[in-house]
Amino acid sequence: MPFLNRIQRWAEERPHDTAVVIAGRRLSWAELRDSAAALVPHTKSVTSLCEANSVDFAARFAAAVAAGRQCAVLDPAWPGLLQEDMKRRVDACAQPAAVSPDDELADGDPGSTFLIGLTSGTTSIPKAFTRSRRSWQESFEASIEFFGLRADDVTLAPGPLAASLNLYALAECLYAGSEFQTLESFDVGDVHAAITHDRVTRLVLVPTMLRMLSERGLTGCVDASGVRTIICAGSKLDARTLEAARRWAPNATIFEYYGASELSFVSGTGLAASQPAVLGGTGIGRAFPGVDVRILDDSGQPLPDGESGNICVRSAMVSNGYLWGDDGEALKSFDGWFTVGDQGYLSEGELHILGRRADMILTSGKNVYPHEVELALSAVPGVSAAVAAGMPDDLRGERVVAGVVPSHGGITATQLRAGLEDLLVRDKRPLQYYLLSELPTTDRGKVSRSLLLDWISSRDRRVRSLDS
Repeated sequence: MPFLNRIQRWAEERPHDTAVVIAGRRLSWAELRDSAAALVPHTKSVTSLCEANSVDFAARFAAAVAAGRQCAVLDPAWPGLLQEDMKRRVDACAQPAAVSPDDELADGDPGSTFLIGLTSGTTSIPKAFTRSRRSWQESFEASIEFFGLRADDVTLAPGPLAASLNLYALAECLYAGSEFQTLESFDVGDVHAAITHDRVTRLVLVPTMLRMLSERGLTGCVDASGVRTIICAGSKLDARTLEAARRWAPNATIFEYYGASELSFVSGTGLAASQPAVLGGTGIGRAFPGVDVRILDDSGQPLPDGESGNICVRSAMVSNGYLWGDDGEALKSFDGWFTVGDQGYLSEGELHILGRRADMILTSGKNVYPHEVELALSAVPGVSAAVAAGMPDDLRGERVVAGVVPSHGGITATQLRAGLEDLLVRDKRPLQYYLLSELPTTDRGKVSRSLLLDWISSRDRRVRSLDS
């Protein structure tokens, strides 16, 4: 496993049905099987795949994991020197298995490594971890059950296939025998066109993409009533995005989940179309099928309900560990319970996410997680989105500052302070507020707190101090 034997099955049972549509090009199940099979004899034991989204990518990825082969998927948006460095590291560190030009397009041993995953590389040299075929098969079974993926679904994941969210969505659909679509690059108009004309029933994306699609879809009267599933990951949905998505796609169950590339799925929740939303909270649902979750302290001891600590998991979906870049902290194990350092707590079986310890703000001796501040600010009327960070302070060590994107018109610091009175204790409330013309985000669409601080220090035109 994880999905090549399934491609063979779908190609036999439904050869002319659509398997993938990428950047306007279509491959049936038989065409995908034949294209990938033709590449297998020419594919090395270890492949570094660095390509933009295309049907060729799908076929090459399938061939690159045939039999005992391993594949590292590199981001083509990385600088050329970084790409070359990653390829050299992969070649030097991977332990190649014996392969043959006579190998068929078939899955290798379930316990063998098939994927070399890489972190995003936006702030440092990317780390590399490895995954077994069995770990993704277990993940497929869990996610198909949890999200209710059906063979007649048409999934659109409009982000880069080099990102684990979208690469997994592709492989999950291949495993389930369900049509997968993506674009050459993210474009709101192209996504709307696909939803309108290509019978898209399922979206897999990050919250910033969902917000743009929903708000512009409502303005442009784009009909998303046929979308029945929306899956968001990367950060918790804010109030404005959730409200817009529910209006734009009124029949969709909106899922959000917590996971990590090294851990796979941890917990999640689905909000049905008729179900009222709870805004401003840190809860991210209950443990995924097949996953046990505990909160442990730094010595590995269990913590009681409601007390925050390391979010630790035990499941068959966890990766094998790092090929390089292991600093002993990025993926830790407490007697078989694994953590990537995210902090949170359990309350009546629901997992609450506070954020990475590295993001924690220490102000006047108190720990403040910016994620919690951002969720509270996003629930304040008049706020479209928010980002919080810790700024150096001679008196407090750090002070909490926040940038907000208004939903309409203007907003004052007084309104923000009043809105937070019932949502955050005093120690966690920002001391300074900034008006943002846009969210500071990475090229992957994730909110960047460090970029907010850069904008503030450089007096960037996209940020303006709010007076009370």
